[in-house]
Amino acid sequence: MRYTVIMIDRHIEVEIATLRTEFPIVAILGPRQSGKTTLARKLFAEYDYVSLEDIDHREFAKSDPRGFLARFQSGVIFDEVQRVPDLISYLQTHVDTLREPGRIVITGSHNFLLMEQITQSLAGRVGIAKLLPFSAHEMRGLNLDLSDILFCGGYPRIYDQHIRPETFYKNYIATYIEKDIRQIKQITKMDGFLTFLRILAGRTGQELNLSSISEQCGVVHGTVREWISVLEASFLIYRLPPYHKNYNKRIVKNPKVYFTDTGLVCSLLGIRDKDQLDYHFLKGALFETFVVTELLKSNFNSGEQFGLYFWRDNHRKEIDVILESGMKQSGIEIKAGKTVRSDAFTGLEYWRSLAKADDPTTYLVYAGEESYERNGTHVVGWSSLHEQLIQTAL
Repeated sequence: MRYTVIMIDRHIEVEIATLRTEFPIVAILGPRQSGKTTLARKLFAEYDYVSLEDIDHREFAKSDPRGFLARFQSGVIFDEVQRVPDLISYLQTHVDTLREPGRIVITGSHNFLLMEQITQSLAGRVGIAKLLPFSAHEMRGLNLDLSDILFCGGYPRIYDQHIRPETFYKNYIATYIEKDIRQIKQITKMDGFLTFLRILAGRTGQELNLSSISEQCGVVHGTVREWISVLEASFLIYRLPPYHKNYNKRIVKNPKVYFTDTGLVCSLLGIRDKDQLDYHFLKGALFETFVVTELLKSNFNSGEQFGLYFWRDNHRKEIDVILESGMKQSGIEIKAGKTVRSDAFTGLEYWRSLAKADDPTTYLVYAGEESYERNGTHVVGWSSLHEQLIQTAL
């Protein structure tokens, strides 16, 4: 992997700039090491910075939250606030005394307790921005090819500090389990959880079947459901819901599951070199995961302006993604090959005939470079996903 390190601007910066004019508190949430701290300190450079990973700050905030907050009347970043979730309750009365919006910034790795505190205590007082790792469009100046992006993923430290992906993810998984999982849920069988994590990585892009996963992991159904929720709450996976319109056909009601970083999937699957991707049996699932995650990142970066779904009926006819923006619908098919075959349009044509009353637009995203129109569908090369699909679909 060769790249030139540059300062990468995050697309979510515009959304955060808007939120700071609308709410007294801005919350930047996302998985560990997605760049939350760097972004907060860049956008709020003049603010005081307090890391609640620091034991002194953390103990003060836990033992005397009012006294702790009194030290920072406004213009402050509280980093890793999930380390002291009870602090959120005290922020409610604290911010009510402030007259200017955007004077307090909190960051945190998204988890159950943190979100429960935010939604209950800070309703109407906080604007939430969700930050995932770098998107391919954000990394366009690094001159990466598709295999680089799939194998390395988008976590900033890999690029900022020239860390080998296999080394980064090995340590990331260990840190995540030790710091986050144990904090969110008292999981005692960590070996079993790691086995579950690897099994789930092999199912990225597939319909979520809890019973099958439970049987393969050797744990009860309820435990698998709980572990899925933990991963989703930590932004490591995303459940893509089925589309709600029936079109007079029976439709699948289970969601599909995607990891939010393909580099993490590669690590969990034991892929140690990007060249292995060309022959790996999950190459198609990895590419689909990449495309869906790019759409998800764009949605978060823009303040969640559109809905994402998939559609499949009982005859196994399906559309990988349906993007819904207001009254506008777009059907998206994803193919991992560099050549587009004629049968790749079958599913799109079938769905378009059912949804014709809604006048939908159809796209086919593939692993090649060229973008053009064919069979009434916009064919989009992977590197043009942002310009040729996301911007036009909205």
